[in-house]
Amino acid sequence: MSGHSHWARIKRAKAATDARRGRAWSKLARAIIVAARQGGGDPESNLSLRYAIDAARDANMPKETIERAIKRGTGELEAAAYEELVFEGYGPGGAAVLCTVLTDNRNRTAPEIKRIFESHGGRVGATNSVAWMFKKRGVFVIAADKTDEDTLTNLALETGADDVRSLGDAFELTCNPASFGQVRKALEAAGVQPDSAEISMVASSTVTLQGVEAERMMKLIDALEEHEETQAVYYNFEISAEDAARLARA
Repeated sequence: MSGHSHWARIKRAKAATDARRGRAWSKLARAIIVAARQGGGDPESNLSLRYAIDAARDANMPKETIERAIKRGTGELEAAAYEELVFEGYGPGGAAVLCTVLTDNRNRTAPEIKRIFESHGGRVGATNSVAWMFKKRGVFVIAADKTDEDTLTNLALETGADDVRSLGDAFELTCNPASFGQVRKALEAAGVQPDSAEISMVASSTVTLQGVEAERMMKLIDALEEHEETQAVYYNFEISAEDAARLARA
């Protein structure tokens, strides 16, 4: 799987911001509601719900809150009628951006997302203008001091994961989304704790941004992620180790 080694470096550059902001429980609850509404309230037969619950648990969401969100999705409790919108666009330097939101008012949300793109030097594109270059994969990032490449390679072979690559101070393991739970359990059984584990949209190719373009692009991504209805933002740009270190200090 090519074109995703930038992910961990950018995540580390954003770590300080993300630590302050955190992932709002309301966004995670919204994802659970929609998943349960679309596929039922049983996570064993509804993979989307299982992944949404795992993300909520990773964010330390209380069990009771998760259960209420499932009930809102299945209709046992009242909930707003959310719909998923996908915005495709470009940022500074021509980097591709894919942004998913869950909203109960598309007429309010669509102009807000468009304004964020435009105010940060980007633009919203037409349907499938960039989506074609992204593919859904399970992605695990593990610090290099927690394991070694041979261990992860053997685990990948045993579980049918796609690839293991070294990112210098971390390893990245990718898999088919259907194998995400199996790979996660195998890592736990091996005593390996990932720094991050998520279902992501991985780009098939990347562009490298430097200096001002890298900084403007990071600000665009931050602004999109800070919107209360945004669920996920995916992108295909890389930045240098120097720019990552500089932005992490900013």
